[in-house]
Amino acid sequence: MKIPFNLPPKSSNEEKYISQAISNKKLSGEGQFNKKCTEWFNKNLPTLMTVITPSCTSALEMAMVLADIGPGDEVILPSFTFTSTANVVALYGAIPVFVDVDPKTMNIDVDAIAKAITARTRVIMPVHYAGVGCEMDKIMDLANKNNIWVVEDAAQGIFASYKGKALGAWGHMAAFSFHETKNIVCGEGGALTINDPRLVARAEIVRDKGTNRQQFLNGQVDKYTWQDKGSSYLLSELSAAFLLSQLEEGEKITARRMAIWKQYYAGMADLEAAGKVQRMTVPAEAKANAHIFYFLLPTMQTRIELWTHLKEAGIQSTFHYVPLHSAPAGLKYGKVSGSMAVTDDHSARLLRLPLWADMTAADAQFVLDEVNKFFKGK
Repeated sequence: MKIPFNLPPKSSNEEKYISQAISNKKLSGEGQFNKKCTEWFNKNLPTLMTVITPSCTSALEMAMVLADIGPGDEVILPSFTFTSTANVVALYGAIPVFVDVDPKTMNIDVDAIAKAITARTRVIMPVHYAGVGCEMDKIMDLANKNNIWVVEDAAQGIFASYKGKALGAWGHMAAFSFHETKNIVCGEGGALTINDPRLVARAEIVRDKGTNRQQFLNGQVDKYTWQDKGSSYLLSELSAAFLLSQLEEGEKITARRMAIWKQYYAGMADLEAAGKVQRMTVPAEAKANAHIFYFLLPTMQTRIELWTHLKEAGIQSTFHYVPLHSAPAGLKYGKVSGSMAVTDDHSARLLRLPLWADMTAADAQFVLDEVNKFFKGK
């Protein structure tokens, strides 16, 4: 493969920080690197509290515990998302309510959210697809009027914002991913940011196996006991050391990705003008982070043919999510509210091009040349 779809980014101090973590003889999730990563989030989003977690999935699970969802409760989310968004809902016996997406951004349709709200709705989970912010002001207005929690799935949203406010700082809670396929990585890892003061005290207990151990460590109690539901939601110190190096250079990593994204966007302008593709849209209110460059083909068959052409040229392009409302588990555990026309149509025609921080302009031009070669004569 000449051009893989993704390679994890490099930063300067990964090995240095990991060596320090080993020398510190503190490898669990309560060392200085976890603390520094937490401080980074609390300062840069900003947010009231951050838990650096083993994955974005575990961050979403913790959010569901804090939101107290259970059997019969409903959680509104887009069908066009990764399985974790819905799986954490089903895990606690609640019902994922799937709604359609906005055709311009592939983000959750705010009007569809409004129509899906019932007396059982406990949580809205907007997903910032491709690192492009959802209409969070409108979503928060809806949620506050109806006394509903908002948990942002910001797995793809680090270093992105909406109307000047960082993704992950809008909702009552938000979950990030640092899986090696993301912009900022530590192999496997995530974070839960908490923006509502009502949740902070309980979050300290939930993150630490349901105990008041943090109060014990702070000298507030003389022993700690089981207080609430919880789990082990802390990232190991070795992974946190790697993550801190990435966060410190995150702006540079994002800028390198954005250069490739802009090259793709400009390089496909003529194809869009000719009606052969439809490039992704970033609204003026959103500052994206170049997590994904995608575009839509006229038909599913054209997508398959272009994907095959690129593969034969040594370029790994990919489709994306199978809509969850049509998946076996979605049919079993979830329900649909309203039309899924956009989700069904766009998911069948969407193609993503390779994009990573250390990709060169020559790499990107090779990809563009092969895309244009495919469309010659079509």
